[in-house]
Amino acid sequence: MLESFLLAFLPLFVAIDAPGVIPLFLSLTEGINKPEKQKLVRDATLAALVVSLVFLVIGNALFTFLGITQDDFRIGGGLILLVLAITDLMGGDESERRNPKSKVGVVPIGIPLIMGPGALTTIMIVSNTAGFLFTFISIVLNLLIVWVLFSQSHWIIRLMGEGATKAFAKVAALFLAAIAVMMIRVGIQNIISGG
Repeated sequence: MLESFLLAFLPLFVAIDAPGVIPLFLSLTEGINKPEKQKLVRDATLAALVVSLVFLVIGNALFTFLGITQDDFRIGGGLILLVLAITDLMGGDESERRNPKSKVGVVPIGIPLIMGPGALTTIMIVSNTAGFLFTFISIVLNLLIVWVLFSQSHWIIRLMGEGATKAFAKVAALFLAAIAVMMIRVGIQNIISGG
C-alpha cells in the first residue's frame, strides 16, 4: 500500500516541482498585492486540480479522440510559456498583467507551470502503475504543497528585498524562456524520431 502511494506521489512531486516553479510564480505575480495574489494562487491551484483530474479520468482517451500526442501537447505548452517569457522580458503590458480580473492564475500559473505536459503525462502513466486512488491522493497532496508554497511566497519577497526580487524575476523569465524552448525542442525531436 505504501509502495503504491510512493509510486504515485514521488514522480508527481518531481514532475510538478513546486519549489522550482516558485521563481517563475514570483516573476508572473511581481507587483500584485497580497489579496489578489492569494486569489491567483487559489485559481491556479483549482485549475491545476481540475485539469489533472480530467487527465486522470480520461487523459488517454482524450488524446486518442483528438488525435494528438504527448509531444504535440508538450510543444503547445512550450509555445505558451515562450510567449509569456518574451512578454515579461520585453516589459509587456504591465496593467494587463496586474489586473486582478486577469486569468494569469489559470494560465500560465495553473496551466502549464503547475500542471504542465510533464505532470499531466506523469498522471496518465502513474495511474496505470499505482492505480486511480493513489494517483488521486498524490495529486491532491502535491497541489496542497503547491498551494502552501505559493501562498507563503511573500516571505521570499520579504527575505530577498524588492530590488533583488525584481532582478530575480527577470532571471526567472529568462529561464522560463529556456524551459519553453526545451519543451518545444524535445517535442519536435520526439516527433521526428518517431518516439
